[in-house]
Amino acid sequence: MLENLAPEFGFEVGLKLDEFNNIDGAGITAENFDGIDVAIDFSIPPVVADNAEKLASVGVNVVIGTTGWLDQLARVQAAVERDNIGLVHGANFSVGVQAFYRIVQEAAAVLANEADYDAWAYEVHHKMKKDAPSGTLLRLVEKMREAGYSRNIDQASNRAGAVPGSHQIAFDSEADTIQLIHTARSREGFARGALRAARWVIGRKGLYEFSTVWDQMEAAPSAS
Repeated sequence: MLENLAPEFGFEVGLKLDEFNNIDGAGITAENFDGIDVAIDFSIPPVVADNAEKLASVGVNVVIGTTGWLDQLARVQAAVERDNIGLVHGANFSVGVQAFYRIVQEAAAVLANEADYDAWAYEVHHKMKKDAPSGTLLRLVEKMREAGYSRNIDQASNRAGAVPGSHQIAFDSEADTIQLIHTARSREGFARGALRAARWVIGRKGLYEFSTVWDQMEAAPSAS
């Protein structure tokens, strides 16, 4: 998906690394990354920090779309600062999800002091997704807490089939139920967001979280 969409964002894919040609990070070398402006990592949680450190050491800016690795964030941040690169990470690179964060946050603020309303958070993803609950669900709960919703938020996850991803936040009282739902139809939204972030981070230094900078990025892709 990234490769198919890259030309819309002015990119050409010059290198692809996977579990066959990047064992123990062997593919991340200065020679392989000569002429590469930015790397996009959609791998698996256990290797994210290793990849980020190696990419930083060869001076390549990074976009991380993998989730479930934030226990290694301090290690990644140290590499970013040590080698003076730019890195964008996020729980979800869908622009629709970024809007959903703000909608949920506003709803949580409105109901923060309405004691009759309990909340729950639910997500379902394809059976191959490694982390549960998803990084997106955890981020949604964080947004609710930031909005002042301090009561219990029950959380649940399912892993089945080929579902790209669906997240639901709901508030329930004896009188009524309010449900907010975001459902991804495919991985295209994630790929577009990651390419948007990749274009934005070129030439920048420092660590950024996608949801805090996405609205600074150009709304429409253009070739460069």
